[in-house]
Parts: sequence; C-alpha cells; structure tokens
Amino acid sequence: QVQVVESGGGLVQPGGSLRLSCTASESLASMYDMGWYRQAPGKERELVASISVDTSTNYADSVKGRFTMSRDNGKNTVTLQMNSLKPEDTAVYFCNLRQVVLGTVRTYWGQGTQVTVSS
Repeated sequence: QVQVVESGGGLVQPGGSLRLSCTASESLASMYDMGWYRQAPGKERELVASISVDTSTNYADSVKGRFTMSRDNGKNTVTLQMNSLKPEDTAVYFCNLRQVVLGTVRTYWGQGTQVTVSS
C-alpha cells in the first residue's frame, strides 16, 4: 500500500501564491500518472492538473496559466505551484497516484489539504 501525504495548504489572499507538495512512500518511477484534484463544499471532486510518466502535463481550463505541476522522482514528490489565486480556488486539494501492478491499476489518494483564498 502506497502512502501519500500532502502538505502546503493554508489561507492566502486573492492574488497570492501557495505551493502544494505530495510525497509518496514509493518511487514515482513506478507511477504512470499523478494528479491533483480539488473538492469545494457542495461540489464534486474535479481534476486540476496531472502529469504522466513522460512528464507531460494537463491542466483544467480554470487554472491554465496560473498553476504549474511538476515532479521530482528523486524525492518521490510532486508539487503544484499555484499563483494568482482566486476565491473560487478555495477547496480541499487531493493528490492522486496511479500505479500498474501485474496488469491492474491501483489508485492512491492522500488525505487532502485545505486551500482557502480570502481577503
């Protein structure tokens, strides 16, 4: 069982920045896909950004140009740099890792970290 731990959330004013980190208990080289999701109160969980094993990235339209996702295989960590934050970015952010083991996809979630954008 892969353990996933997020950190870096908090309270920030509109226009500010936060950097989220997600650390896995196993090498990221074994993960074929990693993503950041968020869930706001009363809303469904949505994909914010993802990065594949070849480091190609994908972003939700609502965060393009403001958020950047990266990975550091040596530290087993993926990060989400969030700039120009807006109140509508307020949500619990979750890290998701997907791994193929003996032909079966296994999905791992972190516990989530709260991001609040408010003046």
